Amino acid sequence: MEGSDSTVAIVGAGHAGGNAAALLRQYGFEGRIVLIGAEPVLPYQRPPLSKAYLKGEAGLERLWLKPRAFYDEHRIELKLGAAAESLERASKTLVLADGSRVHYDKLILATGSTARVLAIPGHDLQGVVELRSLADADMLRERVQPGERLVVIGAGYIGLEAAASARQLGHAVTVLEAAPRVLGRVTGVAVSAFYAGEHRAKGVDLRLDAKIESFVAAGAQGTSGAPGAPGAPGAPGAPGARLGGVKLASGEIVPATVALVGIGVMPNVALAQAAGVVCTNGVQVDADARTSDPDIFAIGDCANRPLAHYGRMGRLESVHNAVELAKLAAAAIAGKPRPACDAPWFWSDQYDLKLQTVGLLEGYDEAVVRGDPAARRFAVWYLKDQTLLAVDAVNSMPDFLCARKLVGSGAKLDIDALRDPATDLATFAATALA
Repeated sequence: MEGSDSTVAIVGAGHAGGNAAALLRQYGFEGRIVLIGAEPVLPYQRPPLSKAYLKGEAGLERLWLKPRAFYDEHRIELKLGAAAESLERASKTLVLADGSRVHYDKLILATGSTARVLAIPGHDLQGVVELRSLADADMLRERVQPGERLVVIGAGYIGLEAAASARQLGHAVTVLEAAPRVLGRVTGVAVSAFYAGEHRAKGVDLRLDAKIESFVAAGAQGTSGAPGAPGAPGAPGAPGARLGGVKLASGEIVPATVALVGIGVMPNVALAQAAGVVCTNGVQVDADARTSDPDIFAIGDCANRPLAHYGRMGRLESVHNAVELAKLAAAAIAGKPRPACDAPWFWSDQYDLKLQTVGLLEGYDEAVVRGDPAARRFAVWYLKDQTLLAVDAVNSMPDFLCARKLVGSGAKLDIDALRDPATDLATFAATALA
């Protein structure tokens, strides 16, 4: 264990970094902890940004991971609104954007990820937004008002959650997805079809295989806007112009006053990479979340980690992953035994539907549907050679809980029993694991 005169610096005050600071104290680390965050706010939860917070159902106090008093009581120094500019590994020093320097004995990189930019003409128009931060959510809440036309680009978790929230608030929503199905990176065909149907039933204008050419300014040909709005016919618009629509490859312009771009994220590796820390699809770490530098750890979205249940490396973007890697790094620094790793799990709330996923479905050779999608309560089990890779459970807690026991166990499952709706899942899991 690092001594009481040691300093652990954490770069990134998000879900991963905030949890790492708390866990270091929980695991008995007595030294100095410095938590550095580029945003000027306390560490907070990001999932509600596209759901309860966007709809105005949750205030700021429900977003904080811990109240301010927690950090004071546990001697965690907060440097908020302070971006880390460079890392000097030889002297174990962080240089912040304001010129101040922080020495560390151990460093945890929790730098997160950045939204991918849709680099097409007009992407800098006013009204083209992303949803990664609290500031983004505040801006989107302010912009999406009655009479606004919201276009969501990308039908992944963030895009569909935001679309559902906007529809529940009564706004007109169009979703444009370049792929042939929604949630294509994270679910199977049956779940994609179900969610596409649900959104259309709720009034979302969902368009698949939609190829986008540009954003166009209000007042451009085929768009509507305030009188005198800038923008020549068919042109993206002059700097400072407001969004008026999204032009498709077909030539159609979909009217829009707000376009939310949700086409994935990129890991923030610049700090590590510039310092010579090995990066491959993120900051590469071992089973303890340790990087190629033994005194530097990486956790959360930015880390490319061993996936214990799948025998390969991978980068995960989830609350579970952020907390689990925080546990691994904190335990290693505090000299505690390595915590056990669970199968990855994720969730998404859309309308009154809760999608809970356990595991990663890549490589499955059989999909078993339990329950009835028409009843809006079902699950899809993805298997390879009769072993369970992943489960998507829609409003079905029993399937989710059973899957958490079985994913990664290597147990051979009785497929006929799995298909039988009369099968008790608790008994099924116990038998499979016996």
